[in-house]
Amino acid sequence: MTVSHVINEHKYVKDETRERVLDAIARLDYRVNHAARNLRTGRTGAIGLALPEIDSHYFGQFAARIIELAERRGYRVAVEQTGRSRDSELDALTLSRNRLYDGLILSTVGLGQEDVGLLQVDHPVVILGERIFDGPLDHIAMPNVSGADAAVSHLLDRGCRRILILDGSELAEVSMHALRLEGYQLALERRGIEVDPELVIALKRTDMPAGRDAIVEAIARGIDFDGVFCVTDTLAIGALRGLADAGLRVPNDVKVIGYDDISESSYLVPSLSSIAPDHDAMARTALDRLLARITGKALDPIEYVSAFEVVARESTGEA
Repeated sequence: MTVSHVINEHKYVKDETRERVLDAIARLDYRVNHAARNLRTGRTGAIGLALPEIDSHYFGQFAARIIELAERRGYRVAVEQTGRSRDSELDALTLSRNRLYDGLILSTVGLGQEDVGLLQVDHPVVILGERIFDGPLDHIAMPNVSGADAAVSHLLDRGCRRILILDGSELAEVSMHALRLEGYQLALERRGIEVDPELVIALKRTDMPAGRDAIVEAIARGIDFDGVFCVTDTLAIGALRGLADAGLRVPNDVKVIGYDDISESSYLVPSLSSIAPDHDAMARTALDRLLARITGKALDPIEYVSAFEVVARESTGEA
């Protein structure tokens, strides 16, 4: 028992005793048998985090938040990349069910509302994303419609009237892209501005080159615009490049706003205005709900939608 207390860093051990135990551990090259411990406790000390893609600014930074918070709580995080595939998301659920993890945080892109029945599971799972609402699990979501509405309203308040939207709505019928397009439309309609289909650029990719290429194409087609709303900051970074290549000044000629407020946004030239969801609260809520279920607490599932703020920077005329 004394050795166990030392290994688990219990404070009620005399310093002299602790030193003797640690010396013995060093001489014997003792290692804790985590597999045996897991068999005894029924837990692995690890949680799964299944994300559509790792090589993206938003998901990479979200994963870092989860890993840091979990480490403080004594958990390791195994990160999986699902590639936006329904089958890969189901595989992640299966791995969690087989107890390779104590619980799973799953970002759903391939799975949709029609798959709600598959989420009737007997092990701890929290889902992220915009594809499934009113399901049987805790659900953490972005303020997509209201955040996009605020972004476009910010451009309108800065004097823009022809606002181009770079959107990934070709990627999925129900997605964050489609919801942010809805927010764009609501903001314009509330100001009495008719939505011009020519200003809605639906993209099949949402990386930086796609943002640059979309701007280049819009200019080549002679589309008149004085503002750009990009549904992610990654697209917005590409859009800034495209505008610079065309000799257009931001914010003098065209104002630009993104969404996500990734850490790079404040370091661009010009710095990028963006919608900033409460990323820390989203990560904390997802992990808190998961760990509560891992420890056996009986909780009713929640729908948590993050708060947000408009972060105004140089790309929309703010110092």
